[in-house]
Amino acid sequence: MTTLKITKKHHKHFNNPFPSTPASLPLIQGNLLFNSQTVPSHQHFSIGKDFQLSWSSNNGGSLSIYHQSQPKRAIWSTIPGQAFVSAALAETEVEESRGSFVVKDRKLHLVCHHQTILDIRVIDQFDHSLEAQDQDSPSGFLDLDQKTDSKGTQFPMVLVTGWVFNMRRKKKHSHKYGTLENAQFEGKGPSTCARYWVLFEQKNSNQIGFQVKLGQPNFEFRTKASPAASGRYKGFRRRLGQFQKRRLRWFWSSARPRGFGFVSSSEEELEELKAEEFKEFNRVCLTYSSEENERFYGFGEQFSHMDFKGKRVPILVQEQGIGRGDQPITFAANLISYRAGGDWSTTYAPSPFYMTSKMRSLYLEGYDYSIFDLTKQDRVQIQIHGNSVEGRILHGTSPSELIECFTETIGRPPKLPDWIISGAVVGMQGGTESVRHIWNELKTYNAPISAFWLQDWVGQRETLVGSQLWWNWEVDSIRYTGWQQLIKDLSVQHIKVMTYCNPCLAPCHEKPNRRRNLFEEAKKLDILVKDKLGEPYMVPNTAFDVGMLDLTHPDTASWFKQNLQEMVDDGVRGWMADFGEGLPVDATLYSGEDPISAHNKYPELWAQINREFVDEWKANRVGKEEEDPEEALVFFMRAGFRDSPKWGMLFWEGDQMVSWQTHDGIKSAVVGLLSSGISGYAFNHSDIGGYCAVNLPFINYRRSEELFLRWMELNAFTTVFRTHEGNKPSCNSQFYSNDRTLFHFARFAKIYKAWKFYRVQLVQEAAQKGLPVCRHLFLHYPDDEHVHSLSYHQFLVGTEILVVPVLDKGKNNVKAYFPTGESCTWQHIWTGKHFRRQGVEATVEAPIGCPAVFVKTGSIVGETFLKNLIDLKVL
Repeated sequence: MTTLKITKKHHKHFNNPFPSTPASLPLIQGNLLFNSQTVPSHQHFSIGKDFQLSWSSNNGGSLSIYHQSQPKRAIWSTIPGQAFVSAALAETEVEESRGSFVVKDRKLHLVCHHQTILDIRVIDQFDHSLEAQDQDSPSGFLDLDQKTDSKGTQFPMVLVTGWVFNMRRKKKHSHKYGTLENAQFEGKGPSTCARYWVLFEQKNSNQIGFQVKLGQPNFEFRTKASPAASGRYKGFRRRLGQFQKRRLRWFWSSARPRGFGFVSSSEEELEELKAEEFKEFNRVCLTYSSEENERFYGFGEQFSHMDFKGKRVPILVQEQGIGRGDQPITFAANLISYRAGGDWSTTYAPSPFYMTSKMRSLYLEGYDYSIFDLTKQDRVQIQIHGNSVEGRILHGTSPSELIECFTETIGRPPKLPDWIISGAVVGMQGGTESVRHIWNELKTYNAPISAFWLQDWVGQRETLVGSQLWWNWEVDSIRYTGWQQLIKDLSVQHIKVMTYCNPCLAPCHEKPNRRRNLFEEAKKLDILVKDKLGEPYMVPNTAFDVGMLDLTHPDTASWFKQNLQEMVDDGVRGWMADFGEGLPVDATLYSGEDPISAHNKYPELWAQINREFVDEWKANRVGKEEEDPEEALVFFMRAGFRDSPKWGMLFWEGDQMVSWQTHDGIKSAVVGLLSSGISGYAFNHSDIGGYCAVNLPFINYRRSEELFLRWMELNAFTTVFRTHEGNKPSCNSQFYSNDRTLFHFARFAKIYKAWKFYRVQLVQEAAQKGLPVCRHLFLHYPDDEHVHSLSYHQFLVGTEILVVPVLDKGKNNVKAYFPTGESCTWQHIWTGKHFRRQGVEATVEAPIGCPAVFVKTGSIVGETFLKNLIDLKVL
């Protein structure tokens, strides 16, 4: 039976410019019951050696988890008297259009929203009698035999078991404290029940792992008398005892439930389904408590908000959208291409991770689509598209500790090469002569340059939407004549060359000077993603279609690394590894895995291939460092997921609009920088000036000179200082447009260079602890309530530099907030004025060229930075 529908919207024109919010599963609420004969009224259970789980029957029963170092502060707890595990069966539709995805719940067939606890069991070691005691447990669920042999397993573990169920309500009855008096609850679909298992185990000294798994739905429940629970749940206990005797065969699979299938958009709508025909649930929900004033941060790279309390946060990799709610561009984008405008939640790099102002933190493992529902003040509900969920609960006493704890598991980036953080990365196009011309101009301004990033190295072609790159990853010898000589000449001056590639390949039969046709090579090797007919899946991309590399195929990595090797052999030392967010959700992969889960995993696999090549190249240079100690590779990318910081070396924020607007302009670049930093993306930056320009009769977005200058001021205090001409260079102000822009560019490249000594320290710290270079003030001032209201307004570089950028057109001053929490004075770098009062705002002049930047008075970092500014003749 089919529960998933895929609808393609690639070629749909003249769409609704104001698309409705996708229908989704409502927040599920139910009651918690427990068996007093097997579940004591109050008890503490050790989890490993550092954690404990506490059960209390008060107010209907609840669970709480504590770290032994803070036995009175719960890091996770359920809501008294309310279910914390629930299950559902729903039909899903995924609409797809050119890298944008919308997941809709079309029909809800079944909800098991009530929950019982039959037993809370301590597991000290694997006991073969365990399966005999719980014969309905799914095979391989606990993997206890493997855990016993694993050196990393820390006993004891705690297993909570019981049932989720629903019942129709015939009349109202009261209930209290987990005891039901002749109650019959109303549920969606037929009366049903299913077993569940929740396992808690210590992963390390600061992490608890959890697993939630569901058994098969039991529809025989509806044929019996309603399971009224009298006293402490006796009636319901008898009902479940009858079901257990039937010995249903429960099973567990980490893939998408087998009930999923695919139908095309041309097929008719599904008829009324009989829930009994399904063998598994396809939704599992985990619900637990939150405090009303608790703020939620993280969720990957988010561009519109820092605090997500009150919102539903979907976790799905996709295009961020054009406008994301800013008008009128979102209206136009949605009108022309289905949902191309995106919204506040669309992002290239989400992560199922958060931390809160109460120092609570949790993340999900795996790659299933999920939604974090934070709309209720007293709870969190995570809805997972699947019949199981695994994750971890983190312990830390500060935001920095939580980031360190999180990245200890998911991974941290390597230390960046020194050259990439030494000066400006000049992003430009045009060919060899254009590069040499701009290089000569920059010499006259004494601008510190690290590299030229030349994305058009592969050549350009004219299409219906303008000039676009040939997606065939080899140098265009006509556009870049003397390519190797250009690289050598730049290298003599310690300037690197960077290029561009992505995991897609375009047919290039029409390209006159191609040496290879990578699309045809990949097709012959059978390493392209396939459609349901077994043919290469041609994915629409603006004016042409492309094939995507199947990164699950064992031959893909070695083949693509050969292409990177040819590029590096020419002398290239860095590249943009673009895209990664557009794997179709109905694709057929070599691995056979579910394409919806693989969709979120794809950008990690893309990063992994690039990273492996970098590491292999470095390993092959052992003993050759004396030839050129500056030789090192780096790549940067935009798409990502939870574990991307482990594989990616450097990130950039994608394609912001060339605007002052909030959701997709310069302000969003700051929010993305800070939210991603909380989520483990230690090294991030944006295109200086933004990327996306629009030149239509009634809608005009062009990069103004003022915007461009202010964006330079902003990015001079990020990890990498890199320009981009944008999608329409002729419409945009460029750093080479006139003397003023060239002078400003050189000035802020020098300012960027002036704090390199500190940047080196922060890069090292990020590699060791996962802390970002650019930080929201929450990371170091979590007890300052005003800090929680800050979004794009200001940020810290490390702990010693405070930046308050100008992000509004025509503004020449800003309001700077000086946080409470430590006795320090902030010194304005341009005037030397000291700001001693804490917890106050001050209006600070910030004319173009002198943004509001402060250092801690008397700090070594501050004094060195100021000295360097003087030496570089900036101050």
